[in-house]
Amino acid sequence: MRSIRPWVVVEPPDSRGLRRVVVDGQTAGRAWSAGDLRRILGRLGYPEDLDLEDPASFCWRGGDSGTWPDRTGRRRAVTVLMVGGLLASMVLSAVIGWPDASGALTFAQRISGVVFVLSGAVQGLSALAALDYSGRRQFRASGAIVLLGVLIALATDSLLLFMWLEETEFTPYALVFMPLWCWSLWALCLLVRDRSWKGVPQPKRFAAGVVATAVLTGVSLAYSTMYQPTAAPMHLTVKAEFGKSWTDRSLGFLQVPITLYMKNTGGIPVYILNDNYTVRGRVAFYYKRANNGGLVREWRESAGQRGKDSGEAELYIGKLAYSTISSGHFYGPGNRLESGEEYTLKHVVQFPKKPKFDVVSVDLRISYMRKDRGKLDVEDFKTPHYSWDVNAGRYYCRPEGGCGQQIYYHGRVRHNNNLINVTRSPRYVTATWIPGRDPTAAISSFHFEGERRLVQEEKRELERYGAAKAQANSEVSFAELLSSSGA
Repeated sequence: MRSIRPWVVVEPPDSRGLRRVVVDGQTAGRAWSAGDLRRILGRLGYPEDLDLEDPASFCWRGGDSGTWPDRTGRRRAVTVLMVGGLLASMVLSAVIGWPDASGALTFAQRISGVVFVLSGAVQGLSALAALDYSGRRQFRASGAIVLLGVLIALATDSLLLFMWLEETEFTPYALVFMPLWCWSLWALCLLVRDRSWKGVPQPKRFAAGVVATAVLTGVSLAYSTMYQPTAAPMHLTVKAEFGKSWTDRSLGFLQVPITLYMKNTGGIPVYILNDNYTVRGRVAFYYKRANNGGLVREWRESAGQRGKDSGEAELYIGKLAYSTISSGHFYGPGNRLESGEEYTLKHVVQFPKKPKFDVVSVDLRISYMRKDRGKLDVEDFKTPHYSWDVNAGRYYCRPEGGCGQQIYYHGRVRHNNNLINVTRSPRYVTATWIPGRDPTAAISSFHFEGERRLVQEEKRELERYGAAKAQANSEVSFAELLSSSGA
């Protein structure tokens, strides 16, 4: 113990009840209670049983030795809420940003992911600063750091809430960002009331930095969320052609080769959602003179013979009818086609040597989507499910139910901007294939459970994921095929 005791001054309590302790003209610490004061003095060599009422050693300002207005329970509760909210916001930002930062296919989306990850890091630092700010405030900038973290949380949660309100679908993440949005408003009001930025050496520069960061973050998020890339167009070139036929004399059939081809001539890779090729033979009644009633009557009588097509009209033929000879997949649902990659399929179709067909046609149709917009669960989607199989689970459909016999392809698709994933219910690609029919592909929340998907939702999602179609067809006279085979 020192031989001469320095004068101890205990300053008035601040707004939180914390009193500054000055010893020999120097700040020795801050005390919440008399016990805190004794511990501070004990570190300076004072005895534990020091008389706090001794006027020769103490000078009390703004209250005596019994004036300790700190409400410990409330202060600790506020600290727990502040730190807990910042840590929860940190985890949410990391969960949103990391998939884009590590796996997005475009630079803008990766930047968006990095922004969220860095925002989470700032919020983690703010949680540490909140412990000091709610305590003795030994670091002057701790309040400003906490304010920055809360502002980031408020901006992030407001963006998520705004995007969720566009479609108001259930998502587990809504149970996180909605309470956090309310928490961030409470925390911001508390920090503004306490003027938490007062400890910053240059508050104007700090404010300017916060504004600049907010503007850059907003521009980055708006660019990656709302801007639809046009610099890398999507385009698929497809062809379907007949080759030189030949006669299989042992079987008495005419074998006709067809060549199906596609190439990704666009600037981005694509997923094939569904495809189908169909070979048809046409039967027609020929007139030696112009059909009675003219072209319009002939068209009216033959319209609708090819499903949704409007039919054909020729002046000297009528009563058109089509028969499907061969139909199948071309490349297969779920397969990827990189930019510049091409694929060719050669297939042989069998015809009897003396059929009634006058014209033979091949039709190739492909549905695909941009790979830079979404990630398809390929392994799950490529698995076929047969509607007539009673063991197919939810894909089974009774024949009397009107769904017929068809093959389903169904799998989860995730948008490459994870902000959309966390503010929407899960999306799935559903493709249906029937021999000789146009292949269908839809993107929606439909999961073969509950109500059927809505047409408007499908249209919106197809645009959001950049889905498109490509088609090629070719037609040849059957007489030409016979001539080329030498029959």
